[in-house]
Amino acid sequence: MKEKHHFYRRFRLSLIEGGVLAIIACAFLFPSYIKFERTGDNYFTIKLNGIVVGNTGNKDDIDSCMTEARKRVVNGSDELTLIDADVEISGKEVIWGKVDSREKIISNMADEMKHNIRETLHRSYTVKVNEASVNLGSYEEVQEFLEEAIAPFDTGKEYQVELVMDNTREVNVLTTQITQKSDTKSDEPVITSAGVDKALDEMFADVEPVTRKNFDDYFQGLIDITYADTIEVVEAYLMEDELVSAKEAVNLMTNDQETQVIYKIQPGDTLSQIALSNNIPLDELVAINDSLEDENTMIRDGQELVITVPEPDLSVVWKDQQVYTEDYEAEIQYVDNDDWYTTKQEVLQEPSAGRREVVAVITHKNGKEEGREIIEENVLAEAVPKIIERGTKIPPTYIKPISGGRLSSGFGSRKSPTKGASSYHKGVDWATPTGTPVYASNGGTVAFAGWASGYGYAVYINHSDGRQTRYGHLSKVLVKAGQTVSQGQKIALSGNTGRSTGPHLHFEIRIGGQAVNPIKYLN
Repeated sequence: MKEKHHFYRRFRLSLIEGGVLAIIACAFLFPSYIKFERTGDNYFTIKLNGIVVGNTGNKDDIDSCMTEARKRVVNGSDELTLIDADVEISGKEVIWGKVDSREKIISNMADEMKHNIRETLHRSYTVKVNEASVNLGSYEEVQEFLEEAIAPFDTGKEYQVELVMDNTREVNVLTTQITQKSDTKSDEPVITSAGVDKALDEMFADVEPVTRKNFDDYFQGLIDITYADTIEVVEAYLMEDELVSAKEAVNLMTNDQETQVIYKIQPGDTLSQIALSNNIPLDELVAINDSLEDENTMIRDGQELVITVPEPDLSVVWKDQQVYTEDYEAEIQYVDNDDWYTTKQEVLQEPSAGRREVVAVITHKNGKEEGREIIEENVLAEAVPKIIERGTKIPPTYIKPISGGRLSSGFGSRKSPTKGASSYHKGVDWATPTGTPVYASNGGTVAFAGWASGYGYAVYINHSDGRQTRYGHLSKVLVKAGQTVSQGQKIALSGNTGRSTGPHLHFEIRIGGQAVNPIKYLN
């Protein structure tokens, strides 16, 4: 019995010794298993997007592994790659644990990142002109786009576009600069001598009288080209589908777009003429201007309207110098007459065209001439100027003769309102209750006050500018013939007398005895 117990004891000791030796062997043969000190969580499992990518005993090294893995995914590209990378770290305290090498952890992280690339943003360039912009994939495409924009006007390829830093901006913004490739267009003489000869040549050049250049010596052709607006170029990271080619950018930015501009009304303008000359439907012109109620709204000189014109987002301005012979008109000469109103003028001398040789600089914008400056001329035949005598006195103004009222009948052709009434209306009617005060539209002398057949009770007033105003269908006359009245003075009460279909005021303005549309003369 003792021998048997002794045998089991020796067997158990052998097992313990074998286990210790096995552990020691593992420590040497399996270095990934290491012993940890008991200091709290000392063994960490790393998960990336829920997938285990390694185990480590150094938690502080995980961030650097992530950084290195991202670098490998991007692989040196300057594109901006967005990756879904949700890192989860769980720790526990162990004595022995298997850890992965740094290289394996990084490799596993990189593999997982490649499967979770969300999108890649390309390094690109945004070209901005006012409110319009295009996105191009490279610096070279920006250069190509800008050069293609001026190519239709720089047919000789004499100018080049450079991108330079905009020093007026605090951030990194590029702008454009167009320069001439070679300076071959100077009209100035070149001094080629040197030393003492050069000094003498320059001295004599200063004292010699300036002689007129032969017109054949002037350069003809393109002398300057630029963009009409400031161009801004900035770097950006954008998706592939947000980028366009240089050719597409040219089409987008140089094709005509509907642009709203301000038009200042000139003397003699009408809404229909403005619409026709600017190729805008009349109803559209009315729709985009709040000041216009309809196509019959009265307009005045100096009034501003919004109109739409075709214009590209990127405009090019270029100048060329030309030499040519032309007929020309002399400037009109005016003779002032202080006894006349400014509305009166007479031609004292008819003009006659002259003939001249000229050197002119012509400014174009998008292929359309914007201006012409004559820098040299040689008159072959003098032009005879037109001479006009004109008045300097400011003419009197005319005001609406009643307050309020509804315009019930305009000037000109109409359907006869009553039997015997004219189908051509020589004034305008405002519907208003009987007894409404009627005021003198302008100061003057009462030429007639009383009953005037179809007018009913009426008042006629002669004015200092030779015009006459008439007020008809009155219920009561408050002035007498020969009486002087001032502008705005009450002269009558409105009514329904004479050939009338209801209470209203009939108002006329006559020039040289002929009735004109009074609405055009009211201030």
